[in-house]
Amino acid sequence: MSSAGSGTVNGGISFWYADDGLPEPREPLGGDATADVVIVGGGYTGLWTAYYLKKAAPFLRVTVLEQKFCGYGASGRNGGWLYNGIAGRDRYAKLHGHEAAVRLQKAMNETVDEVVRVAAEEGIEADVHQGGVLEVAYTPAQLARLKAFHEHELSYGEKDRELYGARETVERVRVADAVGSTWTPHGARLHPVKLIKGLAAAAEALGVTIHEKTPVTEIRPKHAVTPYGTVRAPYVLRCTEGFTASLKGQKRTWLPMNSSMIATERLTPEQWATIGWEGRETLGDMAHAYMYAQRTADDRIALGGRGVPYRFGSRTDNDGRTQQATIDDLHEILVRFFPSLAGVGVAHAWSGVLGVPRDWCATVTLDRSTGLGWAGGYVGSGVATTNLAARTLRDLIQQDSGQAGPTDLTALPWVDHKVRKWEPEPFRWLGVQGMYATYRTADRRELTTHSAQSSRLARMADRVAGRH
Repeated sequence: MSSAGSGTVNGGISFWYADDGLPEPREPLGGDATADVVIVGGGYTGLWTAYYLKKAAPFLRVTVLEQKFCGYGASGRNGGWLYNGIAGRDRYAKLHGHEAAVRLQKAMNETVDEVVRVAAEEGIEADVHQGGVLEVAYTPAQLARLKAFHEHELSYGEKDRELYGARETVERVRVADAVGSTWTPHGARLHPVKLIKGLAAAAEALGVTIHEKTPVTEIRPKHAVTPYGTVRAPYVLRCTEGFTASLKGQKRTWLPMNSSMIATERLTPEQWATIGWEGRETLGDMAHAYMYAQRTADDRIALGGRGVPYRFGSRTDNDGRTQQATIDDLHEILVRFFPSLAGVGVAHAWSGVLGVPRDWCATVTLDRSTGLGWAGGYVGSGVATTNLAARTLRDLIQQDSGQAGPTDLTALPWVDHKVRKWEPEPFRWLGVQGMYATYRTADRRELTTHSAQSSRLARMADRVAGRH
């Protein structure tokens, strides 16, 4: 069966929901209400924040407002990569000094362990496997970038990272034509929906109030406005990531970047024998339009990358439905990595949006003059970063309300970072479409030229994007 086979489930939120089932719906807001903290968005950021606030201060009245159901957005559609990457670290090093960025990286390394710890403590069975992250190179230009990337990570204090040649790489995962890889232990594979469901249940058990089917149309100081009533609270936290543009006044704050995924049919033991991957590392590459993959607990490959990168006017998709051309592209990447799987069918395809700030830097902020806070702009690294953001928002609120003083987390360089808005349309759409077309062209050139030099096109696209 090919990638275009009729057996592919397209959309339906994500494979993870098809695997674990949709949650029982919670009640919408029943009218005007009050709280000590109101959180807009029932994804990882919002639920982790609610969880940590109630753990630290059980007396707080914490309310979460979610427009569909918890985990409807990126938290229920991602690749299940719990890893130590954070968007914007190099820029923070330039703005605040190298040591500040080293502290940020150390906090991210520890965050991976923190998520694993809480999941175990709360009895959340999320198919967690700490196999680390393996990023491979299969062209000379990718290998040059990989070696530079490896050294760069070491400079941020990651002394337990390892660099492998072609033979050592193949011993881990038999990626076709792999010439090298870099591995960090600071990563794990997980089932995103099992984590979000468990986290929502843990938050409710602590006394957090969660209202689903309650879209917030406007956030202003001390108010979260919905069609069913307004929740008033001293602190209002925006935790809406890729859906931020739908809020009044936030159209150009973060770009909703699209990412798409496929999940294969279950592979047989014989097929796995041709691939290896016994360590169940999360798997990525050094292409400009990169891919990310995991070996699922039920022995499929879930693989993602960019499809249609951005929809005009910051629109978001309809329940994850994905263009056939994107499904075909992702299947092509799968076969590029593992030629022996050419006949393996795609069981499920889906898409989702992630939040991209104009300078590609994740941020966490509490405006002490208004009580408004927000976190996000994770640029695809949110499975772990959301947890660090949540603990930081907890500390910022405790500091502001006089319950505690400053902490190591409130002093990290991504706190209170300011960034300009994205350009208005049509410039926003033209820029993003052009950027990803350029990245794809650069990857194709590197595959055919066999040069060790990265394509100049990619460097051009980086500059346009504001990534450097």
